[in-house]
Amino acid sequence: MRAMIKATRKRLKRSSPGFTLVELLVGGSIMLVIVVATLSLYMRSNKVAVDQNQYAELQHDVRSGMYFISRDIRMAGVGLPVEFFGYAFEGVDNENQGVEVTPDRFRMLGNIEDPLNLPIDNYQGSSINLAVDDYSFEQYPYLDEYYDNKFVLVLPNPNSLCRAGEVRQISHVTHSSGGNTEKLNFSPGQAEDWGINPPGGLSGTCSSSNDYDGGLVTFIDVKEYWLDVTGNYPGLTAGQDGYIGNGQGAILYVTLNGVHYPLAQNVENLQFEFNGDWNPPYDGGLDGFVPWDNATWTLDPDMVSRIRQVRILVLGMTPRPFVTFAGKAPEILNVYKRPPLSNTAGAAQADKHKRFLLESTSNVRNLSLNMYNTGTR
Repeated sequence: MRAMIKATRKRLKRSSPGFTLVELLVGGSIMLVIVVATLSLYMRSNKVAVDQNQYAELQHDVRSGMYFISRDIRMAGVGLPVEFFGYAFEGVDNENQGVEVTPDRFRMLGNIEDPLNLPIDNYQGSSINLAVDDYSFEQYPYLDEYYDNKFVLVLPNPNSLCRAGEVRQISHVTHSSGGNTEKLNFSPGQAEDWGINPPGGLSGTCSSSNDYDGGLVTFIDVKEYWLDVTGNYPGLTAGQDGYIGNGQGAILYVTLNGVHYPLAQNVENLQFEFNGDWNPPYDGGLDGFVPWDNATWTLDPDMVSRIRQVRILVLGMTPRPFVTFAGKAPEILNVYKRPPLSNTAGAAQADKHKRFLLESTSNVRNLSLNMYNTGTR
């Protein structure tokens, strides 16, 4: 009887549920492999997401900068008499900021934002009052208060020999209720007091006050597009007039009437090329894109007035190297190293920062009419 009870207990023990040590080790190993594979997949996906996010941000920055530059180039020179078109642009080719990258600068002039063309009746030059033709204010929908603190460019009569324009700031306007005795009243000072520097050395005062009779007053927008490579641009103070500084480089700025506005970050290089009628007999045709000629164009309005197209090249670079890139980047590709642009050299080695290059060509609308009339594109 006792033997039967012992045999029954042995059978019950053998049939009890449970796992052996070997089974636990095998199951744990399989689970560990699954967990490690899942984490590896997650880490890989996270790295890809991080890289793609910074690349998408880079593309947004470059496209935003290109939009504003191309838009303003199309509007450059608006409001200027044809005799002053040579003062619509001024460039700098390959500015040296003390580092390997040498970006271009480009300055333009025009009443780009708001139209205004007031014919001058009488102006003495550097005086605080300027009389315009009667009923001039009535041609525009601006209230009197709208003129307060606006910057204007006072141009002499195109028939005079003087080519000096005054940049003044309006304190207020006065006129009679019937549209007579309309005057602009200026604050003391001129362009240099506000850091406004029109292209081509246009800023100045004519020697004779008679030069301004029959001239023109127009709202002025002096815009300059430039790239701060290092974040410590010489002559600028961090936190002053909109400049960021403090070592934050690779920022594309537009300087509007002396105030710096950051447009885009992660910009590595900025280049401009210009197409126009460069060669005799100056028949209005286009002779090909060339960089800005620092030696002769800067103070040669005749050459500048021949510009009809501007090619813009904006190169962006991700702020961090791509973490999903393994191994050594191929040197024959410029995806992961700075490529040569226009007349600037490329980098010697790849740094695993991914680049995005955007190129666009803008017709200078206000200078291109004769190009379309001749059928030459």
